[in-house]
Amino acid sequence: MFEFCTDPASLSGLRWFGCYLTTATHFSFYWSFGTVILLLLVTAPCALAFGFLGASAARSHVMPVSLVGRAYIAAVRGIPDIVFFLFFIIALDQGIEWFRHLMVCEDLSQPVWNNGEFRVCADAKVPAGDAAPWVVRAYAFGLAVFTFAIVFGAFAANVLYGAMQAVPRAQLETAESYGMSHRQVFRRILVPQMWIYALPGLSNLWLILIKATPLLFLLGIKDAVYWARELGSAKTSGNNPFPHGDWRLFYFLALLVFYLLATRISEIGLARLTRRLSHGQATRAGEEMRKGAAA
Repeated sequence: MFEFCTDPASLSGLRWFGCYLTTATHFSFYWSFGTVILLLLVTAPCALAFGFLGASAARSHVMPVSLVGRAYIAAVRGIPDIVFFLFFIIALDQGIEWFRHLMVCEDLSQPVWNNGEFRVCADAKVPAGDAAPWVVRAYAFGLAVFTFAIVFGAFAANVLYGAMQAVPRAQLETAESYGMSHRQVFRRILVPQMWIYALPGLSNLWLILIKATPLLFLLGIKDAVYWARELGSAKTSGNNPFPHGDWRLFYFLALLVFYLLATRISEIGLARLTRRLSHGQATRAGEEMRKGAAA
């Protein structure tokens, strides 16, 4: 905050707005956009990893493994996102505390579920009651990332499974006829070629993930949506140094611009990635690039 902001009541015009926009709560609002970007950067590769494992399992020739992969894809995709988020994050949190309860608590005579309430000893609480604020925030963020990865990993698994099926079977059979094992065919032929078929679906999934980041607000994390609502609400009390009316429209307009910019930047990056992956591929885009180079 600027030096002249010590007495906001004496300010007006641009100076008032300068002081208003540089308060500690506004800097928390600005940093919350970094939280959204960090969630995207961490969740996307985690979801892709879950998706690859799920698609590989669904395609397995071992029946139990295939059933697990197909069940993961069907179960998670069949549950509304908001229901899964609110259920899974509570179940995961209580599961971690229950496991720690069995490991560190001395008195195990009382059930953890008592009269409909979940109770564990103080040492089993995660995070601990005296944990630093950053530890609490990091734990909540970690749960959110894992939950997002599980949900969007199921959608990614469905996309990758379809992409694996789209790779021409003749190429796989040719590789096998040259003496390659199933693992070699999978690693050297199937996986490198499936990405061009998976990219359209993964691109849509990435854009959906961007749109889903406001769900952090429902998971108790103070993200951009939380601060936009808090800062934009009417502040007219006498002890408030920066009184104002209901400005939520302007704060949510800022969120709208942020998400539109993120979407546009993503579209540009994904288009370049598509062109790069299309080189040498037997697809329409690959054929157009080959003909263009030949001309």
